[in-house]
Amino acid sequence: MDIASLIPTFGNAIWTVVAFIVALSVIVAIHEYGHYIVGRWSGIQADVFSLGFGPVLWSRVDRRGTRWQIAALPFGGYVKFAGDANASGGVDEDAMAHMDAEERSHTMHGAPLWARAATVAAGPIFNFVLSIAIFTGIFMLRGTVTEPLTVGALRPLPAQQDLMAGDVLRGIEGQALPSFDDPQAFEAFLKALPVQGALDYQIERDGAALTVAGPYPYPPIATQVVPRSAAMDAGIEAGDVIAAIDGTPIHAFDQLRQAVEGSDGRTLNLTVWRDGAEMAMELTPRRTDEPQDDNTFRTVYRIGIAGGLFFDPATGTASPWDAFTGGVAQTWDITAGSISGLWHMATGAISTCNLSGPLGIAETSGAMASQGTTSFIWFIAVLSTAVGLLNLFPVPVLDGGHLVFYAYEAVAGRPPSDGALRVLMSIGLTLVLGLMVFGLTNDLFCP
Repeated sequence: MDIASLIPTFGNAIWTVVAFIVALSVIVAIHEYGHYIVGRWSGIQADVFSLGFGPVLWSRVDRRGTRWQIAALPFGGYVKFAGDANASGGVDEDAMAHMDAEERSHTMHGAPLWARAATVAAGPIFNFVLSIAIFTGIFMLRGTVTEPLTVGALRPLPAQQDLMAGDVLRGIEGQALPSFDDPQAFEAFLKALPVQGALDYQIERDGAALTVAGPYPYPPIATQVVPRSAAMDAGIEAGDVIAAIDGTPIHAFDQLRQAVEGSDGRTLNLTVWRDGAEMAMELTPRRTDEPQDDNTFRTVYRIGIAGGLFFDPATGTASPWDAFTGGVAQTWDITAGSISGLWHMATGAISTCNLSGPLGIAETSGAMASQGTTSFIWFIAVLSTAVGLLNLFPVPVLDGGHLVFYAYEAVAGRPPSDGALRVLMSIGLTLVLGLMVFGLTNDLFCP
Protein backbone atom coordinates (compact mmCIF):
# COMPACT_ATOMS: atom_id res chain seq x y z
CA MET A 1 0.00 0.00 0.00
CA ASP A 2 1.23 3.48 -0.89
CA ILE A 3 1.32 5.36 2.42
CA ALA A 4 1.50 8.70 0.60
CA SER A 5 -1.92 8.04 -0.93
CA LEU A 6 -3.42 8.06 2.55
CA ILE A 7 -2.19 11.55 3.42
CA PRO A 8 -5.10 13.47 1.83
CA THR A 9 -7.65 11.23 3.57
CA PHE A 10 -5.80 11.51 6.86
CA GLY A 11 -5.63 15.28 6.46
CA ASN A 12 -9.36 15.49 5.77
CA ALA A 13 -10.07 13.38 8.86
CA ILE A 14 -7.95 15.64 11.05
CA TRP A 15 -9.65 18.72 9.57
CA THR A 16 -13.07 17.19 10.28
CA VAL A 17 -12.18 16.37 13.90
CA VAL A 18 -10.71 19.83 14.52
CA ALA A 19 -13.75 21.57 13.02
CA PHE A 20 -16.10 19.41 15.08
CA ILE A 21 -14.19 20.09 18.30
CA VAL A 22 -14.17 23.84 17.64
CA ALA A 23 -17.90 23.93 16.87
CA LEU A 24 -18.81 21.76 19.84
CA SER A 25 -16.54 23.66 22.22
CA VAL A 26 -18.08 27.02 21.31
CA ILE A 27 -21.61 25.70 21.75
CA VAL A 28 -20.86 23.88 25.01
CA ALA A 29 -18.99 26.87 26.43
CA ILE A 30 -21.95 29.18 25.77
CA HIS A 31 -24.43 26.62 27.12
CA GLU A 32 -22.51 26.06 30.35
CA TYR A 33 -21.78 29.75 30.73
CA GLY A 34 -25.52 30.34 30.68
CA HIS A 35 -25.90 27.96 33.61
CA TYR A 36 -22.94 29.55 35.41
CA ILE A 37 -23.78 33.24 35.02
CA VAL A 38 -27.49 32.93 35.82
CA GLY A 39 -26.63 30.71 38.77
CA ARG A 40 -24.18 33.33 39.98
CA TRP A 41 -26.76 36.10 39.55
CA SER A 42 -29.22 33.95 41.50
CA GLY A 43 -26.81 33.47 44.38
CA ILE A 44 -25.71 29.90 43.60
CA GLN A 45 -22.00 29.26 44.03
CA ALA A 46 -20.17 27.50 41.17
CA ASP A 47 -17.20 25.40 42.28
CA VAL A 48 -15.94 24.30 38.83
CA PHE A 49 -16.49 25.47 35.26
CA SER A 50 -14.94 22.87 32.96
CA LEU A 51 -14.59 22.81 29.20
CA GLY A 52 -14.01 19.14 28.50
CA PHE A 53 -13.73 16.08 30.70
CA GLY A 54 -10.91 13.94 32.08
CA PRO A 55 -7.41 15.06 33.10
CA VAL A 56 -7.11 18.81 33.63
CA LEU A 57 -4.73 20.55 31.22
CA TRP A 58 -5.11 24.08 32.60
CA SER A 59 -6.97 25.70 35.46
CA ARG A 60 -7.21 28.81 37.60
CA VAL A 61 -9.37 29.88 40.53
CA ASP A 62 -11.07 33.27 40.33
CA ARG A 63 -11.82 35.62 43.20
CA ARG A 64 -15.26 34.05 43.72
CA GLY A 65 -13.74 30.63 44.33
CA THR A 66 -14.73 29.11 40.99
CA ARG A 67 -12.15 26.91 39.30
CA TRP A 68 -12.04 27.48 35.53
CA GLN A 69 -10.43 24.60 33.70
CA ILE A 70 -9.78 23.00 30.31
CA ALA A 71 -9.72 19.19 30.31
CA ALA A 72 -8.19 16.69 27.93
CA LEU A 73 -11.38 15.28 26.38
CA PRO A 74 -12.97 18.18 24.47
CA PHE A 75 -16.38 16.57 23.88
CA GLY A 76 -18.56 18.50 26.31
CA GLY A 77 -18.28 20.42 29.53
CA TYR A 78 -20.02 21.09 32.81
CA VAL A 79 -20.55 23.43 35.72
CA LYS A 80 -20.27 21.84 39.17
CA PHE A 81 -22.23 23.93 41.65
CA ALA A 82 -21.78 23.91 45.41
CA GLY A 83 -23.49 20.87 46.89
CA ASP A 84 -23.18 18.78 43.70
CA ALA A 85 -21.74 15.31 44.12
CA ASN A 86 -20.00 15.34 40.73
CA ALA A 87 -20.03 16.85 37.26
CA SER A 88 -23.42 15.30 36.42
CA GLY A 89 -25.09 16.77 39.49
CA GLY A 90 -26.63 14.79 42.31
CA VAL A 91 -26.52 15.77 45.96
CA ASP A 92 -23.31 15.56 47.94
CA GLU A 93 -24.99 14.50 51.18
CA ASP A 94 -21.83 14.72 53.27
CA ALA A 95 -21.04 18.25 52.12
CA MET A 96 -24.63 19.42 52.54
CA ALA A 97 -24.79 17.97 56.06
CA HIS A 98 -21.95 20.23 57.23
CA MET A 99 -23.52 23.43 55.84
CA ASP A 100 -25.61 25.88 57.78
CA ALA A 101 -28.83 27.36 56.34
CA GLU A 102 -27.02 30.31 54.76
CA GLU A 103 -24.45 28.10 53.04
CA ARG A 104 -27.13 25.70 51.80
CA SER A 105 -29.03 28.58 50.22
CA HIS A 106 -26.05 29.11 47.90
CA THR A 107 -26.07 25.50 46.62
CA MET A 108 -27.95 24.09 43.65
CA HIS A 109 -29.99 21.94 46.02
CA GLY A 110 -30.80 24.49 48.69
CA ALA A 111 -31.46 27.59 46.60
CA PRO A 112 -35.01 28.87 46.04
CA LEU A 113 -36.99 27.04 43.36
CA TRP A 114 -37.01 30.06 41.03
CA ALA A 115 -33.21 30.30 41.19
CA ARG A 116 -32.72 26.63 40.35
CA ALA A 117 -35.21 26.77 37.48
CA ALA A 118 -33.66 29.92 36.03
CA THR A 119 -30.17 28.43 36.27
CA VAL A 120 -31.17 25.24 34.46
CA ALA A 121 -33.18 27.03 31.75
CA ALA A 122 -30.34 29.45 31.07
CA GLY A 123 -28.19 26.86 29.25
CA PRO A 124 -30.60 26.23 26.35
CA ILE A 125 -31.65 29.88 26.30
CA PHE A 126 -28.03 30.96 25.83
CA ASN A 127 -27.76 28.52 22.91
CA PHE A 128 -30.68 30.28 21.23
CA VAL A 129 -29.16 33.67 22.03
CA LEU A 130 -25.88 32.57 20.42
CA SER A 131 -27.74 31.48 17.28
CA ILE A 132 -29.66 34.74 17.03
CA ALA A 133 -26.48 36.77 17.58
CA ILE A 134 -24.59 34.88 14.85
CA PHE A 135 -27.41 35.09 12.32
CA THR A 136 -27.86 38.80 13.10
CA GLY A 137 -24.16 39.45 12.56
CA ILE A 138 -24.08 37.55 9.27
CA PHE A 139 -27.17 39.36 7.99
CA MET A 140 -25.57 42.70 8.85
CA LEU A 141 -22.36 41.73 7.05
CA ARG A 142 -24.24 40.51 3.98
CA GLY A 143 -26.38 43.63 3.85
CA THR A 144 -29.53 43.99 1.79
CA VAL A 145 -29.80 43.86 -1.98
CA THR A 146 -29.93 47.36 -3.43
CA GLU A 147 -32.85 48.50 -5.56
CA PRO A 148 -32.82 48.59 -8.50
CA LEU A 149 -30.89 45.33 -8.84
CA THR A 150 -27.23 46.14 -9.47
CA VAL A 151 -24.41 43.84 -10.54
CA GLY A 152 -21.76 43.21 -7.92
CA ALA A 153 -19.03 40.58 -8.42
CA LEU A 154 -19.51 38.40 -11.53
CA ARG A 155 -19.17 34.61 -11.30
CA PRO A 156 -16.97 32.79 -13.86
CA LEU A 157 -19.17 31.11 -16.49
CA PRO A 158 -18.66 29.33 -19.83
CA ALA A 159 -21.04 31.78 -21.51
CA GLN A 160 -21.01 35.17 -23.18
CA GLN A 161 -20.68 37.78 -20.48
CA ASP A 162 -20.72 41.46 -21.39
CA LEU A 163 -22.05 42.84 -18.10
CA MET A 164 -19.78 44.65 -15.65
CA ALA A 165 -19.78 45.29 -11.93
CA GLY A 166 -21.89 48.36 -11.21
CA ASP A 167 -24.33 47.83 -14.08
CA VAL A 168 -27.92 48.59 -13.05
CA LEU A 169 -30.39 46.07 -14.50
CA ARG A 170 -33.49 47.59 -16.04
CA GLY A 171 -34.82 44.65 -18.03
CA ILE A 172 -34.10 41.42 -19.89
CA GLU A 173 -35.28 40.60 -23.41
CA GLY A 174 -37.33 43.79 -23.41
CA GLN A 175 -39.23 42.92 -20.21
CA ALA A 176 -38.95 45.37 -17.31
CA LEU A 177 -37.21 43.90 -14.28
CA PRO A 178 -39.50 43.62 -11.20
CA SER A 179 -38.31 44.32 -7.67
CA PHE A 180 -35.92 41.72 -6.28
CA ASP A 181 -37.80 42.06 -2.97
CA ASP A 182 -40.94 40.62 -4.60
CA PRO A 183 -40.09 36.88 -4.93
CA GLN A 184 -43.33 35.92 -6.68
CA ALA A 185 -43.08 38.64 -9.31
CA PHE A 186 -39.38 37.90 -9.85
CA GLU A 187 -40.07 34.17 -10.26
CA ALA A 188 -42.86 34.88 -12.79
CA PHE A 189 -40.46 37.18 -14.65
CA LEU A 190 -37.84 34.42 -14.87
CA LYS A 191 -40.32 31.83 -16.13
CA ALA A 192 -41.30 34.18 -18.98
CA LEU A 193 -37.70 34.40 -20.22
CA PRO A 194 -36.43 32.10 -22.98
CA VAL A 195 -34.00 29.50 -21.64
CA GLN A 196 -30.96 29.93 -23.85
CA GLY A 197 -27.24 30.59 -23.66
CA ALA A 198 -27.36 34.34 -24.26
CA LEU A 199 -30.00 36.96 -23.49
CA ASP A 200 -30.25 40.71 -24.14
CA TYR A 201 -29.92 42.76 -20.95
CA GLN A 202 -31.16 46.34 -20.76
CA ILE A 203 -28.85 48.10 -18.34
CA GLU A 204 -27.73 51.49 -17.13
CA ARG A 205 -23.96 52.00 -17.07
CA ASP A 206 -22.42 55.30 -16.02
CA GLY A 207 -25.73 57.04 -16.68
CA ALA A 208 -26.10 55.63 -20.20
CA ALA A 209 -28.74 53.11 -21.32
CA LEU A 210 -27.22 50.08 -23.04
CA THR A 211 -28.19 46.62 -24.26
CA VAL A 212 -25.56 43.93 -23.68
CA ALA A 213 -25.45 40.13 -23.82
CA GLY A 214 -25.44 37.95 -20.74
CA PRO A 215 -26.30 34.41 -19.61
CA TYR A 216 -29.63 33.19 -18.25
CA PRO A 217 -30.04 34.94 -14.83
CA TYR A 218 -29.99 31.68 -12.84
CA PRO A 219 -27.47 29.44 -14.62
CA PRO A 220 -26.78 25.83 -13.50
CA ILE A 221 -23.98 26.89 -11.15
CA ALA A 222 -23.25 25.42 -7.74
CA THR A 223 -22.99 28.41 -5.45
CA GLN A 224 -22.89 26.09 -2.45
CA VAL A 225 -22.51 22.33 -2.01
CA VAL A 226 -24.43 20.66 0.81
CA PRO A 227 -22.24 18.57 3.15
CA ARG A 228 -22.68 14.79 2.92
CA SER A 229 -24.68 15.15 -0.30
CA ALA A 230 -24.48 13.27 -3.58
CA ALA A 231 -22.83 16.29 -5.19
CA MET A 232 -20.12 16.52 -2.56
CA ASP A 233 -19.45 12.78 -2.74
CA ALA A 234 -19.15 13.06 -6.54
CA GLY A 235 -16.54 15.81 -6.21
CA ILE A 236 -18.58 18.84 -7.26
CA GLU A 237 -17.25 22.07 -5.77
CA ALA A 238 -18.70 25.52 -5.19
CA GLY A 239 -18.36 27.49 -8.42
CA ASP A 240 -18.74 24.47 -10.71
CA VAL A 241 -21.13 24.90 -13.64
CA ILE A 242 -23.19 21.95 -14.89
CA ALA A 243 -22.85 22.48 -18.64
CA ALA A 244 -24.70 19.35 -19.82
CA ILE A 245 -26.70 16.37 -18.52
CA ASP A 246 -26.43 13.07 -20.41
CA GLY A 247 -24.90 15.00 -23.29
CA THR A 248 -27.68 17.61 -23.53
CA PRO A 249 -26.52 21.21 -22.87
CA ILE A 250 -28.43 23.15 -20.22
CA HIS A 251 -28.49 26.87 -19.48
CA ALA A 252 -30.73 27.25 -16.39
CA PHE A 253 -30.58 25.91 -12.87
CA ASP A 254 -34.23 24.91 -13.20
CA GLN A 255 -33.28 22.54 -16.04
CA LEU A 256 -30.85 20.83 -13.67
CA ARG A 257 -33.51 20.62 -10.97
CA GLN A 258 -36.05 19.10 -13.34
CA ALA A 259 -33.55 16.50 -14.57
CA VAL A 260 -32.66 15.52 -11.00
CA GLU A 261 -36.26 15.34 -9.81
CA GLY A 262 -37.26 13.31 -12.86
CA SER A 263 -34.34 10.89 -12.61
CA ASP A 264 -36.08 8.51 -10.16
CA GLY A 265 -32.63 7.88 -8.70
CA ARG A 266 -30.98 7.04 -12.04
CA THR A 267 -27.30 7.95 -12.32
CA LEU A 268 -26.78 11.11 -14.37
CA ASN A 269 -23.78 11.78 -16.58
CA LEU A 270 -22.75 15.39 -16.06
CA THR A 271 -20.42 17.65 -17.98
CA VAL A 272 -18.96 20.01 -15.39
CA TRP A 273 -17.14 23.25 -16.24
CA ARG A 274 -14.50 24.35 -13.73
CA ASP A 275 -11.84 27.04 -14.19
CA GLY A 276 -12.13 26.98 -17.99
CA ALA A 277 -11.96 23.18 -18.37
CA GLU A 278 -14.70 20.59 -18.74
CA MET A 279 -14.79 17.24 -16.96
CA ALA A 280 -17.16 14.30 -16.89
CA MET A 281 -18.80 13.21 -13.65
CA GLU A 282 -21.34 10.59 -12.67
CA LEU A 283 -23.84 11.54 -10.00
CA THR A 284 -26.74 9.59 -8.51
CA PRO A 285 -29.53 11.72 -6.98
CA ARG A 286 -30.76 10.70 -3.53
CA ARG A 287 -34.25 10.54 -2.07
CA THR A 288 -34.74 13.44 0.32
CA ASP A 289 -37.61 14.43 2.61
CA GLU A 290 -38.13 18.19 2.33
CA PRO A 291 -40.33 20.31 4.64
CA GLN A 292 -43.19 22.23 3.04
CA ASP A 293 -44.91 25.47 4.03
CA ASP A 294 -47.83 23.53 5.57
CA ASN A 295 -45.45 21.63 7.92
CA THR A 296 -45.71 18.45 5.86
CA PHE A 297 -42.86 16.75 4.03
CA ARG A 298 -42.42 15.87 0.35
CA THR A 299 -40.09 13.14 -0.86
CA VAL A 300 -38.03 14.26 -3.85
CA TYR A 301 -34.68 13.52 -5.47
CA ARG A 302 -31.83 15.95 -4.78
CA ILE A 303 -28.09 16.13 -5.42
CA GLY A 304 -27.28 18.77 -2.81
CA ILE A 305 -26.27 22.00 -4.51
CA ALA A 306 -27.68 25.50 -4.17
CA GLY A 307 -27.92 27.87 -7.11
CA GLY A 308 -27.99 31.61 -7.51
CA LEU A 309 -27.69 34.52 -9.89
CA PHE A 310 -24.69 34.66 -12.22
CA PHE A 311 -23.46 37.60 -10.14
CA ASP A 312 -23.45 38.69 -6.52
CA PRO A 313 -25.99 41.53 -6.24
CA ALA A 314 -24.64 44.82 -4.91
CA THR A 315 -25.75 45.34 -1.32
CA GLY A 316 -26.35 48.16 1.10
CA THR A 317 -26.05 48.23 4.87
CA ALA A 318 -28.76 46.30 6.69
CA SER A 319 -30.39 48.02 9.66
CA PRO A 320 -29.66 46.40 13.05
CA TRP A 321 -33.38 45.83 13.58
CA ASP A 322 -33.88 44.09 10.24
CA ALA A 323 -30.82 41.93 10.87
CA PHE A 324 -32.02 41.07 14.38
CA THR A 325 -35.54 40.15 13.29
CA GLY A 326 -34.02 38.09 10.51
CA GLY A 327 -31.83 36.30 13.08
CA VAL A 328 -34.83 35.56 15.29
CA ALA A 329 -36.84 34.30 12.31
CA GLN A 330 -33.99 32.07 11.17
CA THR A 331 -33.61 30.55 14.64
CA TRP A 332 -37.37 30.00 14.87
CA ASP A 333 -37.47 28.35 11.44
CA ILE A 334 -34.72 25.91 12.44
CA THR A 335 -36.50 25.11 15.71
CA ALA A 336 -39.89 24.61 14.07
CA GLY A 337 -38.37 22.55 11.24
CA SER A 338 -36.51 20.33 13.72
CA ILE A 339 -39.63 19.65 15.77
CA SER A 340 -41.65 18.93 12.64
CA GLY A 341 -38.95 16.61 11.31
CA LEU A 342 -38.72 14.64 14.56
CA TRP A 343 -42.50 14.30 14.70
CA HIS A 344 -42.71 13.06 11.11
CA MET A 345 -39.89 10.58 11.75
CA ALA A 346 -41.64 9.31 14.89
CA THR A 347 -44.91 8.82 12.98
CA GLY A 348 -43.17 7.12 10.06
CA ALA A 349 -44.05 9.86 7.56
CA ILE A 350 -40.39 10.35 6.61
CA SER A 351 -37.27 8.25 6.84
CA THR A 352 -35.42 8.04 10.17
CA CYS A 353 -32.21 8.40 8.15
CA ASN A 354 -32.84 12.16 8.38
CA LEU A 355 -31.45 11.97 11.93
CA SER A 356 -27.67 12.32 12.08
CA GLY A 357 -25.38 11.12 14.82
CA PRO A 358 -21.97 12.31 16.02
CA LEU A 359 -20.12 11.09 12.93
CA GLY A 360 -22.54 12.87 10.61
CA ILE A 361 -22.32 16.08 12.61
CA ALA A 362 -18.52 15.88 12.63
CA GLU A 363 -18.42 15.31 8.88
CA THR A 364 -20.75 18.25 8.31
CA SER A 365 -18.55 20.42 10.54
CA GLY A 366 -15.50 19.67 8.42
CA ALA A 367 -17.39 20.21 5.17
CA MET A 368 -18.78 23.57 6.25
CA ALA A 369 -15.39 24.70 7.53
CA SER A 370 -13.86 23.81 4.15
CA GLN A 371 -16.40 26.12 2.45
CA GLY A 372 -15.26 29.17 4.36
CA THR A 373 -15.43 30.93 7.70
CA THR A 374 -18.93 32.33 7.16
CA SER A 375 -20.36 28.91 6.28
CA PHE A 376 -18.72 27.36 9.34
CA ILE A 377 -19.98 30.07 11.69
CA TRP A 378 -23.46 29.70 10.18
CA PHE A 379 -23.26 25.96 10.91
CA ILE A 380 -22.32 26.68 14.53
CA ALA A 381 -25.47 28.78 14.84
CA VAL A 382 -27.61 26.00 13.36
CA LEU A 383 -26.04 23.40 15.65
CA SER A 384 -26.41 25.68 18.68
CA THR A 385 -30.15 25.94 17.99
CA ALA A 386 -30.38 22.15 17.76
CA VAL A 387 -28.48 21.68 21.04
CA GLY A 388 -30.67 24.23 22.81
CA LEU A 389 -33.83 22.52 21.54
CA LEU A 390 -32.61 19.04 22.43
CA ASN A 391 -31.79 20.11 25.98
CA LEU A 392 -35.34 21.42 26.45
CA PHE A 393 -36.90 18.03 25.78
CA PRO A 394 -38.66 16.78 28.96
CA VAL A 395 -36.27 13.87 29.38
CA PRO A 396 -34.59 13.21 32.75
CA VAL A 397 -30.82 14.01 32.67
CA LEU A 398 -31.52 16.82 30.18
CA ASP A 399 -32.28 20.39 31.26
CA GLY A 400 -35.89 19.97 30.17
CA GLY A 401 -36.27 17.01 32.50
CA HIS A 402 -34.99 19.02 35.45
CA LEU A 403 -37.46 21.78 34.60
CA VAL A 404 -40.26 19.19 34.71
CA PHE A 405 -39.09 18.15 38.18
CA TYR A 406 -39.13 21.77 39.29
CA ALA A 407 -42.62 22.21 37.86
CA TYR A 408 -43.74 19.19 39.89
CA GLU A 409 -42.13 20.65 42.99
CA ALA A 410 -43.91 23.96 42.41
CA VAL A 411 -47.29 22.20 42.18
CA ALA A 412 -46.82 19.51 44.84
CA GLY A 413 -44.86 21.66 47.28
CA ARG A 414 -42.07 19.09 47.47
CA PRO A 415 -39.54 17.57 45.04
CA PRO A 416 -39.92 14.02 43.70
CA SER A 417 -38.62 11.32 46.04
CA ASP A 418 -35.01 10.20 45.75
CA GLY A 419 -36.16 6.75 44.61
CA ALA A 420 -38.35 8.19 41.86
CA LEU A 421 -35.55 10.48 40.73
CA ARG A 422 -33.09 7.58 40.46
CA VAL A 423 -35.50 5.54 38.35
CA LEU A 424 -36.42 8.47 36.11
CA MET A 425 -32.80 9.51 35.65
CA SER A 426 -31.88 5.93 34.67
CA ILE A 427 -34.70 5.90 32.12
CA GLY A 428 -33.64 9.29 30.78
CA LEU A 429 -30.01 8.23 30.46
CA THR A 430 -31.07 5.10 28.60
CA LEU A 431 -33.18 7.16 26.18
CA VAL A 432 -30.35 9.62 25.50
CA LEU A 433 -27.77 6.88 24.96
CA GLY A 434 -30.23 5.00 22.76
CA LEU A 435 -30.75 8.11 20.63
CA MET A 436 -26.99 8.53 20.27
CA VAL A 437 -26.55 4.89 19.20
CA PHE A 438 -29.45 5.24 16.75
CA GLY A 439 -27.90 8.35 15.23
CA LEU A 440 -24.51 6.64 14.99
CA THR A 441 -26.15 3.68 13.23
CA ASN A 442 -27.68 6.09 10.73
CA ASP A 443 -24.24 7.63 10.13
CA LEU A 444 -22.78 4.23 9.35
CA PHE A 445 -25.54 2.55 7.36
CA CYS A 446 -27.90 5.14 5.87
CA PRO A 447 -27.20 6.10 2.24
